[in-house]
Amino acid sequence: MSSRMATARPSSYRHKSEKRGMTYNIMLVGQAGLGRRTFLNTLCERAVIASPDAPNPETANVADPMKFDTYEVAMEEEGTRISLTVIDTPGFGDGLDNTSCFKQLQDYIEAQFDEVLVEESRVKRNRRYRDHRIHVLVYFIAPTGHSLRELDIELIRRLGEYVNIIPVIGRADSFTVEELDAFRANVMRDIVYYKLPVYNFCWDETDSEALVENREIMDHIPFSVVTCDEVFDNEYGSVRIRRYPWGTIEIDDEAQCDFALLRYILLNSHIADLINYTEDMLYENYRTKKLEVGGYGENDEEEDDEEEDQALGAAKKQE
Repeated sequence: MSSRMATARPSSYRHKSEKRGMTYNIMLVGQAGLGRRTFLNTLCERAVIASPDAPNPETANVADPMKFDTYEVAMEEEGTRISLTVIDTPGFGDGLDNTSCFKQLQDYIEAQFDEVLVEESRVKRNRRYRDHRIHVLVYFIAPTGHSLRELDIELIRRLGEYVNIIPVIGRADSFTVEELDAFRANVMRDIVYYKLPVYNFCWDETDSEALVENREIMDHIPFSVVTCDEVFDNEYGSVRIRRYPWGTIEIDDEAQCDFALLRYILLNSHIADLINYTEDMLYENYRTKKLEVGGYGENDEEEDDEEEDQALGAAKKQE
């Protein structure tokens, strides 16, 4: 439904993937109540996650531990097939001490890097191997009206070297236009002051035309997000509108919120950049550090092969 269009350049990763499809992984992180479920459904334009059951009043005050819920969606955007995997993280930040959440997230992201590292070291690689590296982490900031919290700062600081983090303001409809501009300015001031490694859209300066667009995109960070499940038909076609007692917000209207722009970035114009930066920069930096300390090598490959042979032999005996 986005009004934006993108044409792949002949030499681009996206152009080469238009026929064979792209494997793409997104992680959603943020506290409960910031609209992750609705965001995913609106992003994919279908009900990927069903509406949750009403909470039990007797256990509503008990914080559930964080977990990883995986959703796989087959999509097609501008003629390109996308095999999308979304990892949601319910329970993040809902406890008094969230130290374990940071470790769980880091361990999960590193584990995907380790899988690729092991696969690369094999003599015979698995042709059907699926890359599970997280290409982008969409982080939902609570609309406090002040600035970043310690929770936000710690997450971005700890995970920024492993994954492309794109910060968004969840429930941005909580603000007036003036309040939203002020909050966005405060968040950006904290990002600069604490030197937080959010995704830099201008990392590739070789394409001057794209650089102009990317600098404009940087002005929208953190993106203001409003989402909804309701679709209405009018004289202009189908529109997604969130209704309030005081009026409505058309979420695909970029004059009202940044959702259409963010969707265009995630599933269209910057999907190749996010994948390339993950593979060529983030993963390579991780791989170099891992190999320097002797994290993986031929012994690991041999042990894995021995385990596979033992498992195969055990299976044959059972037969």
